[in-house]
Amino acid sequence: MDISAAGGTSIAPAARALDVIGADLTERSLRRYLEGIAGVDAVGLEARAEALGTRSIKTTSKAWALDRIIALTDLTTLEGADTPGKVRSLVAKARVPDPDDLSTPQVAAVCVYGDMVPYALQALGGAHAGSTTAGSGGINIAAVATAFPSGRASRAVKLADTAEAVAAGADEIDMVIDRGAFLSGRYGEVFDEIVAVKEACRRDDGTYAHLKVILETGELNTYDNVRRASWLAILAGGDFIKTSTGKVAPAATLPVTLSMLEVVRDWHRLTGEKIGVKPAGGIRTSKAAIKYLVTVAETVGEEWLQPDLFRFGASSLLNDVILQRQKLASGHYSGSSYVTID
Repeated sequence: MDISAAGGTSIAPAARALDVIGADLTERSLRRYLEGIAGVDAVGLEARAEALGTRSIKTTSKAWALDRIIALTDLTTLEGADTPGKVRSLVAKARVPDPDDLSTPQVAAVCVYGDMVPYALQALGGAHAGSTTAGSGGINIAAVATAFPSGRASRAVKLADTAEAVAAGADEIDMVIDRGAFLSGRYGEVFDEIVAVKEACRRDDGTYAHLKVILETGELNTYDNVRRASWLAILAGGDFIKTSTGKVAPAATLPVTLSMLEVVRDWHRLTGEKIGVKPAGGIRTSKAAIKYLVTVAETVGEEWLQPDLFRFGASSLLNDVILQRQKLASGHYSGSSYVTID
C-alpha cells in the first residue's frame, strides 16, 4: 500500500513489529521507534572490531575454523554472463570442494540469479537440502531477487521475481531494500516491501523460503543508518540481515558486521528470537574469514556459528580456504602452536 511519510497511516502488519511497537503500528510509530534507537559510537565500534581482528588462534582451532568457514559459505555466481553450464560447475564445486580430500565439508548453499534456480536444482539432485536423501545435511539454493542488485523496479515486479524463484525451488531469497526510500526516511515503504516479499516467499504447502534482507551497507553511509536498517529489516520479518550485494564498494567490513551482530544480540535479548547475519562481498581469504568467526563468537556466541544463523557470501573465498586446509594437513603450521590472524 502507499504510505504517507508524514502521516500516521497504518502500515502492513508484521508479527514482530506488532509485538515490539504495539498494536498502533503506523508510519509515525515506526519512525519514532527507529529514530529512538541509540546512536553508534563509531570510534568504539571500530576499536572493538580492530581488537577482535587481531586475535590469535591455536593451530588445532584453525583446522576447525577452516572447515567451519566452508560449511557456512554461500558459494556464489551472480554475473550477467552466467550460463547453465557455469551453474553446474558451481554446484559441482559446492558438493565436492576439494576432490583430493573427500572429508572436506560441503558448502551451505549456492547463490544464483532466479532464472538459474532450475539448473542448480537439477545439478544438486539428491544433494539438495530439500531432497529426501540429503535432508537438513544437504545444500540449499539461494536466489537473489527484487531486481538485484539495484532494487530499482516496481513492487509488482519485485514480488513476481521472488515468487518465481520460490516456485522454481529456491530455499532462500536474498532481497535488496530500496536504499533510496530508506535514505529519504520513508521507513514505512521499506517496511511494507519487506513484509510483502516475505509473503511472496510462501510456498503452496504453507512453508516459507528463508528471507535474507540485503541492506547494501556501502550505500547507507553511516553506522547509525546500518543499525537502523538492521532493526527495520528484522521488525519486518527478515530471517537474516545481509551486508551487501557484492556489487557496491565497500561491501562487507568487520565494523559494519559487528554493528549488525550487536543488533541481532539485542533483538535476541529482547525477544528470545535468533536472527541470522550474512556478510557478503570482499571476504577473499581465510585469515579475513576467521576474523568474522571470532567476532560472531564474541558478540552473539558460538551457537551462531551454524548455517541457519551465519553465512559468508563469497565466490573466491573457498579457493583460499581449501589451499590453507591443504597446507595445514601437510604440516605447514606444525612448527608453531599459534597462528596469527591479523
